[in-house]
Amino acid sequence: MSWGHHLMLDVARCTPHTIRCRKTIETFTHRLVKEIDMVAYRKPQIVMFGTGNKKGYTLVQLIETSNICAHFCEETNDMYLDVFSCKEFNPDVVRMVVEESFRPGAMKQMFVMRQTPQERLQ
Repeated sequence: MSWGHHLMLDVARCTPHTIRCRKTIETFTHRLVKEIDMVAYRKPQIVMFGTGNKKGYTLVQLIETSNICAHFCEETNDMYLDVFSCKEFNPDVVRMVVEESFRPGAMKQMFVMRQTPQERLQ
């Protein structure tokens, strides 16, 4: 049995205006939460910060079963997304929502089942 499901997406060459628009990111967040059947805890935090090639919006959405976090890099039009939840979700649905929202040129996925060691340390 695992504790958590952790999807990490490295998303390349998104449509530039989508990752620079706070409203688009907010709409994406609400849709993603709904599509993967999660419950949002309060509103998403979407903040523009960083300098130089690190500048872009960062998203944090708490969900009842953990969190959704992303950073959008304006210089390269890339996005780095993490979805972590102790409730199962479908990674294919996450990828579909990302593709429809940001129209990326490429995407790399890592999916990890999280679990603490069950043995006691001596």
